[in-house]
Amino acid sequence: MRFSGKLLASLTLLTLAGCSSLNPFASKAETKNVPAALQDFKISMAVKTLWSSPVGAAGDSVFTPIQIGSDVYAAAADGSVVKLDAASGRQIWRVNAGAGLTAGVGASATTVAVVGKKGVLFAYDTSGNLRWKAQASSEVLASPAVAKDVVVIRSIDNKIAAYDIETGVKKWSVERPLPILTLRIIPGIAIAEPAAIVALPGGKLASFSLNNGGLRWEVAAADPKGATELERIVDVSGTPVVAGTDVCVVAYQGRVGCYDIATGTSRWAKNLSSEVGVSVDERFVFAADNAGAVSAYARSTGTSAWRNDKLAFRRLSAPISFGRSVAVGDGSGFVHFLSREDGSFIGRVSTDGSPVLAAPIVAGSNLIVQTKSGAVVALATE
Repeated sequence: MRFSGKLLASLTLLTLAGCSSLNPFASKAETKNVPAALQDFKISMAVKTLWSSPVGAAGDSVFTPIQIGSDVYAAAADGSVVKLDAASGRQIWRVNAGAGLTAGVGASATTVAVVGKKGVLFAYDTSGNLRWKAQASSEVLASPAVAKDVVVIRSIDNKIAAYDIETGVKKWSVERPLPILTLRIIPGIAIAEPAAIVALPGGKLASFSLNNGGLRWEVAAADPKGATELERIVDVSGTPVVAGTDVCVVAYQGRVGCYDIATGTSRWAKNLSSEVGVSVDERFVFAADNAGAVSAYARSTGTSAWRNDKLAFRRLSAPISFGRSVAVGDGSGFVHFLSREDGSFIGRVSTDGSPVLAAPIVAGSNLIVQTKSGAVVALATE
């Protein structure tokens, strides 16, 4: 079994509420699985760096920027939260939470949310003023999900909680069963009014009412298999992606697939193991597996469209559809652009040499990535 460096570094079992969060033997795995050398190819899509803005290093966490309107928000482990102009990278404001951060950023047109160490949730207005703070039940690794009326988080004790967006008062909290062993990957939350779609340890995907936390449905995106507890670990990874009437996810040692957003009924599922999540466009679902292969599946049927295995063990981010390409970051700071139609290489660009762990985001006609060393970089095609 391979455990990559993306499982956020510790060689011990961390006991919490009778359960363990596991990050073992990353260095052994990476020694055995040598990253593939970069291959030469004929560039058919030139990519340039539009701007780069320093935000702060990620430390042991993974921070994902978010675009709201003409702005990009980003955060760093040292407590920094910044607002950037999406077109130029100009810093509009920078604040410090006064505590180290472990998760962010979630945002809406009115609220910017990040989470600090020991589960402190910070909510700012879009001018950088602190609106409120709230205390989660334990550590939080995934970005808060900001809906119209609430901010929703999931802590590592598998409690999902919603806080009033205006006051920070807890509106509801629910607790789901936690497996004996879980991995410190980052299952996220997607908002699909009137529900929050939550990726959970144990291979579960669940829909909760934003109004009161009532369970609308829960499905197994993966089924535990194997003789030992390690072999039976299955955790949904990344943030569920909502596309029309579908929600699509992937699980570690599980499956990639899409489900009916209203009922949880499976549309299709294919065996695949990933630590980093999926992306979706109007035709395809894209996923990067643990071995470094990037695959595309027909969104409607799950039929395999293509698979590129030339980035083996390069510690890939989740891929994202970007124009005629699929963009994916790697552990050496490169962003690779694959043909959306057949998966062949069409472009490549280097950032600052540090890992691109978070999924890139599309901001208008640009692609934005955040590196582990703390650069937020905007890329554009020429």
